[in-house]
Amino acid sequence: MSGNPIVVLTALDVEYESVRAKLGKPRLYRHPQGTRFEVGRLAHGRARIALGLVGKGNQSAAVLAERAINEFSPAALLFAGVAGALHSDIALGDVVVATHIYAFHGGTSEDDGFKSRPRVWEVSHGADQIARHVARNRAWADDLDGQEPTVHFGPIAAGEVVLNSTTSPHAHWIRQNYNDARAIEMEGAGVAQAAHLNRSLPVVVIRGVSDHADGTKETTDREHWQARAVANAAAFTTALAETLSAEEPQQREPADTKGTPMMSETVRNVAKDNARVVVQAGHVHGGIRVSGEHGAPTDPAAVIAELALRLRQARTAGHLDDDTYRAAEAELAAARETLQTTDPQDVGAVTLALKKVRGLVGDVAALSAEVASVIALVQGLS
Repeated sequence: MSGNPIVVLTALDVEYESVRAKLGKPRLYRHPQGTRFEVGRLAHGRARIALGLVGKGNQSAAVLAERAINEFSPAALLFAGVAGALHSDIALGDVVVATHIYAFHGGTSEDDGFKSRPRVWEVSHGADQIARHVARNRAWADDLDGQEPTVHFGPIAAGEVVLNSTTSPHAHWIRQNYNDARAIEMEGAGVAQAAHLNRSLPVVVIRGVSDHADGTKETTDREHWQARAVANAAAFTTALAETLSAEEPQQREPADTKGTPMMSETVRNVAKDNARVVVQAGHVHGGIRVSGEHGAPTDPAAVIAELALRLRQARTAGHLDDDTYRAAEAELAAARETLQTTDPQDVGAVTLALKKVRGLVGDVAALSAEVASVIALVQGLS
C-alpha cells in the first residue's frame, strides 16, 4: 500500500503479547499524551508494525485508534483479539474476519418497546479482497500448533457488554436484530468509526473465537481456549499486515486514459539570486511553473512546524533513533519559540538552531535537504 506502517491494536495484554512476539526487536514509542506504542518489523517479514493496547470497550478503542492514526499515518489499521461465536458452525479457535461491524446498542425506547437503530461500518473492498486471499493461501497458519483453524468472513457485533448467555435480554436482542452476526466483541465499532473519520482508512477486525457466548466462558478459559484463539488471531493479523505491506505503491496512483501512472504531487523549483531553474523529465503530466522570488512568501513558523512533522515521520519510519529525534525536536521547538517571541525576529538564533538540526539528521538525505531549504527561507528574512 505505501511505505507507512500498519497499526495493530489489541484490547487485552494477552493479545498484545501474542502480536509483540512476532516483531523483531520492537522499540518503544512514547506518545506526548502518555500512550505507549511499540514499533518494529515482523521477525520473518518486511511489514513495519506500530502496536498499541487500547483496553476494553469501544470508547477507549476509538480514542486511541484516532491517536494512532494521527501519529503514524498508517497504510491500514488492524484490530486483533478474541470474541465469542454466535453460531454453532464456528468452532473454538476459528478466526472471524469482519465484513461489517454492527454497533448493536443503538436504539430508541418507545411505549411499544425498544426499537433498534443500528450503526454499521463495512470493510473496504480492497482490504476484504486481500484478507480473503490470505485466508485462501493458508500459509498464515503454518507455525500454529494443532489443527489449522477455519477462517470465517461475516458481520461482527460490537457492544459494551460481555455476552455469556443464550437466554439473556442481550442475547435475545442480538438474535432478533443482528442474526447474521458471526461473533460478538467490545471494540470493533470504535476502531471502525475512527478509521471512517480519517478518510476511510482501511480497517480490518480479526477475532479468534475463545467461547460461544453461551454460558461456558469460564470452562473454555480453563481449557486455555483464549490463549489458542489469541495465537490464531495474531497469526492471521500479521500475515495480513505482511501482505498489505507488499502491495506495490504504484497501484494506488491514478492513471491517465492510456493507463500511464500520473504524478499526484506538485513539484516546485524556486530560483534565488542568480540561479535558474531547469526541468529535466521523461514525462511531465500537468503544468510546469518556473518562478523566482516574486511568489507569495512562506511563513517560517508554518514551515518549521511542517518540518517537525517530517521529523516525527522519519522517527516512525525508523530512519532516526529516539535520542537524535529528541535532540532535533528540541532545536526546532527553540527555533519556533524564537520566531514567536523576538521582535524583530532573531534570524541568527533561528538559523543556528536549524543548522544543529541539519547536523543531527545528516544521515537522512531527504530530511537534511528539507532543513537546508528552511534555513535558506529563514535567512531570507534578514
